[in-house]
Amino acid sequence: MPVIAIIGAQWGDEGKGKIVDLLAEKARVVVRFSGGDNAGHTVINHYGEFGLHLVPSGIFYPGVTCIIGNGVAINPAVLIGETAQLNQKGVDTSSLFISDRAHLIMPYHILLDGLEEQSRGGKAIGTTRKGIGPAFTDKTARLGIRVGDLLDREAFLERLRPILEYKNTILTKIYGADPLSLDEIYRQYCQYGEHLAPLIRETTVMLARALDRNELVMLEGAQGTLLDPDFGTYPYTTSSSPLAGGGCLGAGLGPTRIDRVLGVFKAYCTRVGSGPMPTELLDTTGGLIRERAHEYGTTTGRARRCGWFDGVAARFSTQVNGLTSIAITRLDVLDTLPQLKICVGYKLEGQTIDYFPGSITSLDRCQPIYEELPGWQSPTSDIRDYEKLPAQAKQYIARLEELTSCPVSIISVGARREETIHKAPIL
Repeated sequence: MPVIAIIGAQWGDEGKGKIVDLLAEKARVVVRFSGGDNAGHTVINHYGEFGLHLVPSGIFYPGVTCIIGNGVAINPAVLIGETAQLNQKGVDTSSLFISDRAHLIMPYHILLDGLEEQSRGGKAIGTTRKGIGPAFTDKTARLGIRVGDLLDREAFLERLRPILEYKNTILTKIYGADPLSLDEIYRQYCQYGEHLAPLIRETTVMLARALDRNELVMLEGAQGTLLDPDFGTYPYTTSSSPLAGGGCLGAGLGPTRIDRVLGVFKAYCTRVGSGPMPTELLDTTGGLIRERAHEYGTTTGRARRCGWFDGVAARFSTQVNGLTSIAITRLDVLDTLPQLKICVGYKLEGQTIDYFPGSITSLDRCQPIYEELPGWQSPTSDIRDYEKLPAQAKQYIARLEELTSCPVSIISVGARREETIHKAPIL
């Protein structure tokens, strides 16, 4: 059986949670490989509606092993609270495991995230202030504390003491904030360690054994390609790679193990936070899409910026991820619009370009070149057969396939599992 990576192909919030929930029934292992609780996946099924932030979306299927991989930054309080909420609604979380190599979000990460954003003033990046960026900074600077460190209290204290001394110097001397208490943090995280100890594993061994048994492994991405720190709209990006390549690093798999890469796109574009977005709509159409789709962040509740589908960015996303197929979500949101637009190129300083610039200064100056298509102005939420879609909707999907040079396999026409059209097989 293959390893399939499910990747956000825009700026995040594409509906990956539903797609993973939909496909996880066939999987034996689902691995969340990047980000932290700054990302949220909304899943609606027979258990209810859930906003998942750390737990993989495969958790709703008995017999599916769910792993929070080494590439995730974990706030233990959030994870413990999330599992408790799932349990309260009857969801069994006994198949959830955590990589001992995953890094912890500490109290100083959250505090510094807010202080750093505040210090940027009008040039704030627009982080969720969950401590994700500072946690990944510490990981790279070799100042991080990992989940496995909680299993040895003496070693944990020895690790924490000099790091907290350094962080308190920054907090007090640079930001004028109060220092954090070593005793309080140590006691609290020891309690977290006791709670999480049964879940902590060497997860690369678990994955290797699953692959040896020829079991289907699914890699669940967080955020989206255009927030990647290398290939996204840097510096208005996230702090870990949401790309398919990041799935190898964040789960502990070799690149030759991934057989399929499914990219998830909305039928239009959205973005939360600052940074360029060439097709953003600041008119009534943008507002109509936002309200019709309830485009507000799962994690922060912030209103999402809405715009037409960006074919240039989509083609770039397809290339850097090596997408083998595409899932289109929220098609039903466009049901009422008489005319639709798709960005097929950019105008930059009088020149037409068909690539996604690496410079945000250039991207910010790009003007979208639109192609207009007729809307279908009829409901699609009850349709399950691709051939029964209105002709204009099929024309729209076909144009997206042409622009990305990648086949569409799944079309979502609503939030629930069953509100889905399977156009072509993925596996």
